[in-house]
Amino acid sequence: MSVSDAAITAEPHAYAAERAPSAPYGARFALTALSVGGLALGTGEFAAMGVLPDVAADVAVSIPAAGHMISAYALGVVVGAPLLAVLFAKAPRRALLVWLMLFFALGNLASAFAPGYLSLNAGRFVAGLPHGAYFGVAALVAASLVAPNKRAQAVSNVMLGLSAANVVGVPAATWLGQTFGWRATFMAVAALGLLTAAMVRAFLPAIAAAEGASARRELGAFAKPQVWFTLGVAAVGFGGMFAVYSYISPTLTEVTGLPVSLVPVMLAVLGLGMIAGNIVGGMLADRALKATILGTLVWSAAVIGAFVYGSATLWTATVNLFLIGTCIAIGPALQTRLMDVAADAQTLAAALNHSAFNLANAIGAWLGGVAIAAGLGWTAPGWVGAVLALGGLALALTSFWVEKRDARQAASAR
Repeated sequence: MSVSDAAITAEPHAYAAERAPSAPYGARFALTALSVGGLALGTGEFAAMGVLPDVAADVAVSIPAAGHMISAYALGVVVGAPLLAVLFAKAPRRALLVWLMLFFALGNLASAFAPGYLSLNAGRFVAGLPHGAYFGVAALVAASLVAPNKRAQAVSNVMLGLSAANVVGVPAATWLGQTFGWRATFMAVAALGLLTAAMVRAFLPAIAAAEGASARRELGAFAKPQVWFTLGVAAVGFGGMFAVYSYISPTLTEVTGLPVSLVPVMLAVLGLGMIAGNIVGGMLADRALKATILGTLVWSAAVIGAFVYGSATLWTATVNLFLIGTCIAIGPALQTRLMDVAADAQTLAAALNHSAFNLANAIGAWLGGVAIAAGLGWTAPGWVGAVLALGGLALALTSFWVEKRDARQAASAR
């Protein structure tokens, strides 16, 4: 960690309320660097799905067994997000982001050169460890680079890279893997990680951790009910999108009647919806944060539930998938909400948000699979997703009611 990174010390709530020092080449370049990191992480997370058959053939396992490397990455995210956030609570922010991306690149290189099945899974687990911590810290840093009324848009800029990965990064990485072998996919992702590390070091200002930051203070996030409520909204409400997304390929081929060759095109359509949702969601959250959270959950229930019928034809499925992609608009809103409720435990709370998103992935995929296995058909995950979105809405409404009640009680006690 460079000495210069410790030159500036932020107040406890600096990321939520105060501006960071000016970036060397302006905030736009700094935010772009952070967004490239999102592109790298998103590509690294999802590209494995595109080369699954090639991996299975090369390491001599079944495709379902090869799919465990996807689970290994997700497990790395869930474990690494809180662990690294607590261990490096005092670390200068720019240097921490650089080291996280170098660690990510190392994990992908280990995956690329893995001699067998077990070492490949170990490499994927290592690659996943910095994922949540990077997004959490990057979101806080991005918010500190702009005016307070632009926080959510700055956060959405970071997450924009994750959405862009579905449109650009994953198809490109999959093509590389299919053309030059699956190991080339992970080499390319490692190169993206190294590029991000260089850009972050060049374009971000030196920002120290908050004054008095410590592992103990970060662990205080677990004692804050509103942090748990917000993470619950992410884990349940966002699970609705993954209920449909996890089974989109067989649904499109079996219900819509699409040839397999067109499935990547439809996934790109969903990715475009995610980009639009990120941008619009950030703008709306800066204007009315709570209304955006509630409105996005209602919207999610509607468009995800509509896929039960919208998957019937190519044109309705195309429009519906784009709209489902926009449900990611809740991401910047929830990340900004955590800044408001985490108090002195900003880093851990922000990182845990991405653990919650991965839990949403697991919940949505599992419940969607249960519905299909029960004989309810390929479109059944649409109903499951709508129920999950409404469950997130119920949690959000409860959270806001409890917050208002506690504020009234505190005021009357004065």
